[in-house]
Amino acid sequence: MFDSILPIEPIWLVMDIHLQLEEELKLQAVLALKPLIVGQCLNSIRNNWATFWRRLTCDSQLRWIGPEKGALHMATGAIVNAIWDAIAKIECKPLWKLLVDMEPEQLVDVIDFHYITDALTKDEALEMLRQNRKFRSERETVLRESGFPAYTTGVGWVGYDEEKRRKLCREALAAGYKRFKAKVGTTIEEDRKRLQIIREEIGNECLLMVDANQKWEVNEAIETMSKLTQFNLLWIEEPTSPDDILGHAAISRALAPHGIGVATGEQCQNRIIFKQLLSSRAIQFCQIDSCRVGGVNELLSIMLMAHKFSIPVCPHAGGVGLCEYVQHLSMWDYVALGGSFENRMIEFIPHLSEHFHFPAKCEQGRYLVPEQPGYSAQMKDSSIEEYEFPNGPYWTKRASDSKQ
Repeated sequence: MFDSILPIEPIWLVMDIHLQLEEELKLQAVLALKPLIVGQCLNSIRNNWATFWRRLTCDSQLRWIGPEKGALHMATGAIVNAIWDAIAKIECKPLWKLLVDMEPEQLVDVIDFHYITDALTKDEALEMLRQNRKFRSERETVLRESGFPAYTTGVGWVGYDEEKRRKLCREALAAGYKRFKAKVGTTIEEDRKRLQIIREEIGNECLLMVDANQKWEVNEAIETMSKLTQFNLLWIEEPTSPDDILGHAAISRALAPHGIGVATGEQCQNRIIFKQLLSSRAIQFCQIDSCRVGGVNELLSIMLMAHKFSIPVCPHAGGVGLCEYVQHLSMWDYVALGGSFENRMIEFIPHLSEHFHFPAKCEQGRYLVPEQPGYSAQMKDSSIEEYEFPNGPYWTKRASDSKQ
């Protein structure tokens, strides 16, 4: 029986099953946390944020499934982000402004410092925030006047022919972009050709980064990137497994003489992984993702650690609400901590932005400051109705088609 050949389903059906399974996992993870949330008072949560957050992440039974990692932790982030959105709307402030206006003592009280005090203590975080408090008004003015630097990945996807790639580069330059990212990890010949075309179009003055999406082994990453140094690259993103701190450190050391930094973070599970990446100098660019870890509270701790180790935060985004979220985080980081745009930027991909009430906007290659109350990722009612899992028309139609 073990020699029997498994039936091969049509590729579209396999992909459909995977997509539905992914959504089902997310839904069930949120529902698993429901008993810990229902009946809670919003004001009580706000006044005891760190305690509430730890309750979600440290339930004695749910921790067995995966403590602060995976789908359950992403569900925690979804719930926490939604609560922050509600609080910001009640306060009639965009989230970045709500965070900026919080006193340093209030802000550190929302953070759970468990497992990171060997890298950052509560007192250290408090002192950093206090030191920067006096610059708040000035930095807010600069932020509103100039916006926040953005970079585009649109020119660098694999699969474009030369004509389309050149056209996209020219359009991005015309839109004011000065920061670009391209995918690598196909063959060295294809990678070189892709980067050569982009450099010819954008010139040497613009920043160019590359992203391997975890493609390589550690030594393979070092060897391959050493063959791409002529393109004056700022960073290599996700060169290997996001869990491999030692691997990232080895790649960082090897590429430092070439002036190429290492960036990662979009698939890092929690602040503990970030603590190791930051404190060991395994990365030179910290790429937070608004929906990967446990929401705003944990992201604040990560950005505070990055500030302590003088590593710029450059959030990952990619449409589907991620751009809407992370703009608030970087803007708080600028006003409350960094006070500089040097080597700081946010990815901008307006994918599916039409489903959101207040989509993130870029002009002249910079994010415009959101002024609407909330966390900016509120979807339109029509989109929720259409795509609600599993009973929305989109999903019921897919289920019906798969049975035919």
